[in-house]
Amino acid sequence: MGFSLRPQDIIVFGLLLSTICLLLATVLNAKGNKKKGERPPEPSGRWPLISHLHLLEADKLLHRTLGDMADKYGPIFCVHLGLKKALVVSGWEVAKEGYTINDKVFATRPRPLAIKLMGYDHGSFVFASCGPYWRDVRKLAMAELLSNRQLEMHKHVQDSEVKILIKELYGQWASNKDGPALVEMKERFGNLALNVVVRAIAGKRYFGTHACGDEPKRGKKAFEDFIILLGLFMVSDVIPFLGWLDTMKGFTAEMKRVAKEVDYVLGSWVEEHRQNRLSANDNGAEQDFIHAMLSVIDDGQFSGRDPDTIIKGTCSVCPCYFHNLSMKRKEKKPPSTIIISATFSAQFPKPSSHFYKHSSNPV
Repeated sequence: MGFSLRPQDIIVFGLLLSTICLLLATVLNAKGNKKKGERPPEPSGRWPLISHLHLLEADKLLHRTLGDMADKYGPIFCVHLGLKKALVVSGWEVAKEGYTINDKVFATRPRPLAIKLMGYDHGSFVFASCGPYWRDVRKLAMAELLSNRQLEMHKHVQDSEVKILIKELYGQWASNKDGPALVEMKERFGNLALNVVVRAIAGKRYFGTHACGDEPKRGKKAFEDFIILLGLFMVSDVIPFLGWLDTMKGFTAEMKRVAKEVDYVLGSWVEEHRQNRLSANDNGAEQDFIHAMLSVIDDGQFSGRDPDTIIKGTCSVCPCYFHNLSMKRKEKKPPSTIIISATFSAQFPKPSSHFYKHSSNPV
């Protein structure tokens, strides 16, 4: 007589095996904690598998939830997010100790699915873990991109963009025959921030006067989608063996699509700069970040990765800083507007010919 199992038996056996594994893991974890001595406190109410995830309320901002926990458990405590453990610090004294005395311990980075698919497999030093690649790219960024000399060279970009914005606001008021003019300031400030960042990185403007074709619309959409997907909760980040749920929800496919869009935009920037270098057309151009990076790492491999991946990975996080302003317009709130009336001329006098001379052609 053959041996067979009914579906009900298989389910019961699976539940029993899972329960035994969870109990065994709990006992071993408790013994390990006793051997390692004193450990940071943990919030109560830890559940199997999901751990403390249920304590992070969906209708409450994360930093407020963690702040309430800090008031209860102290300036340093641990939370378990699925199968991952996180240390929460809420106090400058503890944070200082973590970044000075124990800096090597905290030099690692999580490896979320979004950064793997959209961030060139952690190609940016912001998301890369501590290692030879992270040290080399960080050294490059600090010496060639964020040094005092480079920041001083790009100081005029911020001044120029603010002057252009004021000039456009004045022009909108003047075109309304000196009457009140309604202006959507969130969009204006979002475009201002993106123009400053893109000019510093690639030497081009995305919005307003002297904007560059149809690329801005595609690039802005790609960076906005990048930020949205980066902020979504992914099951695979906390419970890796349930990562197939992200695929079923369509998140993985969407990330791959956005990765292609971001790569197209960043790749066009790098290719344009490389062509200009070959044709010697960049002698009078602004010395932007991409130009500086090409000058250093365009000779070959750099920390085991090709130059294009390093440059695009480093640049991928920079244009996303503008989203705090531009993304707010998607909220279900009345738009932030400002009425420009006759008081505009008193606060901002009519630009002189000297002003137009220095701000009409910023690039």
